[in-house]
Amino acid sequence: MSTHKVELYIYDLSGGMAATMSPMLIGKRIEGIWHTSIVVYNREYFFGSSGVESCNPGATVLGAPLKVQPLGETQVPYSVFIDYINGLSESTYAGATYNLFKHNCNNFSEDIAQFLCGASIPKYILDLPNEVLSSSLGAAYPALVAQLEKSARPIAEEQDRAHHRNREQSPDFDQLNSQIEEARYNSFLLAQRRKTLKDKLAKKERKREKKRKKILREVGIIPVEIRQDLVMADTEALNGDEAQLPSDQALALEEEEKRDDEEKKKARDPPIVYKDLIDVKTEFDALIGLIDGKLSPEEQRSTEELHQYMLGDEGSWALGDGFLDFVGRLLNDKELPVEVRVRLLNILSVAALKDDVILVLHQDRKDHVLMNYAYEIDRLTPQEQEAIALFMVNMFENLSSSEWLLYISEWTYNNQQTSNIRVTTKVAVHSLLSDLPVLQERGSAIVHNLACKEVFDDIAVELTMALLQYFNSKPAEEQLFRCMKALAKFVQVSTQEVPQLIQMIGPDPKSFKGTSERIDTLIEQIGTKLR
Repeated sequence: MSTHKVELYIYDLSGGMAATMSPMLIGKRIEGIWHTSIVVYNREYFFGSSGVESCNPGATVLGAPLKVQPLGETQVPYSVFIDYINGLSESTYAGATYNLFKHNCNNFSEDIAQFLCGASIPKYILDLPNEVLSSSLGAAYPALVAQLEKSARPIAEEQDRAHHRNREQSPDFDQLNSQIEEARYNSFLLAQRRKTLKDKLAKKERKREKKRKKILREVGIIPVEIRQDLVMADTEALNGDEAQLPSDQALALEEEEKRDDEEKKKARDPPIVYKDLIDVKTEFDALIGLIDGKLSPEEQRSTEELHQYMLGDEGSWALGDGFLDFVGRLLNDKELPVEVRVRLLNILSVAALKDDVILVLHQDRKDHVLMNYAYEIDRLTPQEQEAIALFMVNMFENLSSSEWLLYISEWTYNNQQTSNIRVTTKVAVHSLLSDLPVLQERGSAIVHNLACKEVFDDIAVELTMALLQYFNSKPAEEQLFRCMKALAKFVQVSTQEVPQLIQMIGPDPKSFKGTSERIDTLIEQIGTKLR
């Protein structure tokens, strides 16, 4: 899967006036009145009173940014990003939602940065105080935003947008817009690919030249025709690639991206997931029977959307903006029976196996409905604990959703700072150390799957302590293998603390020697790090 650079463009709308005048006007120094945008896939994206806009990097009336701050890299495919942006432009970041103080370009940049690479924009930008914007310093802010919005597109696009606002959007129209954006990006990708191909050809040519000179030195002669044939073959291959129609090139690039994804999946250790454990139709019918007559009209629509997504073979686009509100209601309404939550989570565990579930997950980046519920695992009923553990295990099926589980961006819940990775770790540890065999089994699967990812030292240490405690319960061979495999990975991640924990706390992994050949192999690997 290819990676793409993500950058934050930072502009000072005051043109330096804020730094000079702020001490006199508001009694403290403010460096700037900040406007930000995200630059990715060779395009600049920002939010204003007309909604989400895009342009070539640095092409607005503001000119070059005051500062360009790298945020990281993303592996999100461009087509997924465009679907996400289109969704935001019609919901959370529609033009009508713009608010100078509470919902502006900087909030948009923060959300996009989180979506693409789990990064945050600088805190001093997000904390731009309201008194600055409401003072004479910020009086010109709306006009400047409107001006830069106009500069982000030609007049023809402005007219098209006015027409677009006055007509009912259709899926076909949205799809066309998405295809146009993809075509722009594919042209950029194609140019990069051609450059790479030419660089490879030049490198190959240098190697052949070096080899030719070596042969000439050794034998004194080489048929010129052979070298010419080789060069012509490479040149024809390059020309053939350049002669492809744009649509063919786009398809070829899409196929190449799919092959890269497949290769990456093959290269990673396969996760443990439960694909055939839940009959989604049975679960859905049972859920409807439990909540029938207890829903608002909006919630009723959400059940129909869920049916389309899970049983109608529709994509996640079938789920409306209020879907996660519906999920939150069912998970948190204690007047509903426990079975409602269990049935819903079982359905979501099947949804977790879908390729496009990541689009649903990213809609939860603000309210954290799913992860806040999972955070409470130690207070849930046993049936709910088993269901949330199943959901989390199946989230490792796809690369994007498994990466989502590892996000480190924090939020406050019940006066505690937490994050996706902290919640995932808590569910893993709680499940593994439970007295319930089903929960233990699923906990061992989560720990195994986490060990197949890249985790930080502190997570490796926390999971190791749970593993060592779990080993005292004399687990079955399958669970022992999963956990020993995880331990073998953790001694590589934390080369000092994890080996010290094993030696100080025990039990010694060698005490399990003879359980099976595959476990013996892992014990040997761990042993090399303990010496």
